[in-house]
Amino acid sequence: MKSKHFFKVAALFSLLIFALGMIAVPALASSDDDEDAINEKYGLPIVVYGEALSEKQKAEVRELLGIKDPSKVKEIIVTGKDLVNYIDGDEHSNMYSSAKITRKDAGEGLVINQVTPENITEVTDEMYANALLTAGIEDAVVDVVSPVKVTGHSALVGIYKAYDEGDGTSLNKDRTEVANQELNLATKLAKKEGLDQDKVSELLTEIKKEIADQNPATKEDIEKIIDEKLKTLEIQLSPEDRQLLIDLFNKMRDLNINFDNVKTQLETLSGDIQKRIEEAVGDKGFLESVSNFFKELIESIKSIFS
Repeated sequence: MKSKHFFKVAALFSLLIFALGMIAVPALASSDDDEDAINEKYGLPIVVYGEALSEKQKAEVRELLGIKDPSKVKEIIVTGKDLVNYIDGDEHSNMYSSAKITRKDAGEGLVINQVTPENITEVTDEMYANALLTAGIEDAVVDVVSPVKVTGHSALVGIYKAYDEGDGTSLNKDRTEVANQELNLATKLAKKEGLDQDKVSELLTEIKKEIADQNPATKEDIEKIIDEKLKTLEIQLSPEDRQLLIDLFNKMRDLNINFDNVKTQLETLSGDIQKRIEEAVGDKGFLESVSNFFKELIESIKSIFS
């Protein structure tokens, strides 16, 4: 009788091992040993390090960014004074986030790459992209990295400084400030019950796309667009949060930020967000099915000995 139970349990465990083998393991990112050629039109890619990094941490950042030859990049430091200059932040803040920005030709789009996503706890690629488009940064590859856990907000300052240090570039301070306000609001809303980072990014992107289409002339027009998008995306906000959203986009309107100029990049961003949402729903369904399988397996083992 015992041997009968043994063979049944052995068969079930064989099934368990097979099931575990079917669970996909994420592939490691491939690395390219060849560094990009220097773009003579825009100058060297710029790497900006947070002032609080130790020399050891800077070396770690270089490695993470794949910088083998420092002569092929321009290296600068971002400080608390830069935080004040760009976003009216606290001069005494510790700056750990680092970034590399490589300008591209018009039409190539804005690409965000979080090299250490496990250390950026609040800001997603899409949140960075939305804020940078608001700030006036287009057609570039932006790599964000931090050797320690950070929320990710201050990385914007490094990106702004890197962009300003490039040849023939300059950013509007009013736009960088409103872009920072956008990022702060995005991460705040993402913490609300019933919302997440992707849903908030979707909301901001869809509002900008509609602004590009309608070119609203008044604050009332902005309110109408926001209310329509909240309804379409089935997002519930408190009156206070709704007003913050209205105030933010009204500031953008006052600054004459023309999202029609980046409509193609907004369309691409919207597609990326939709893909993330669909993948998240798919992953959830897959994990639920795996969970149900294990529950049934345990019940089967129990029944053998009952």
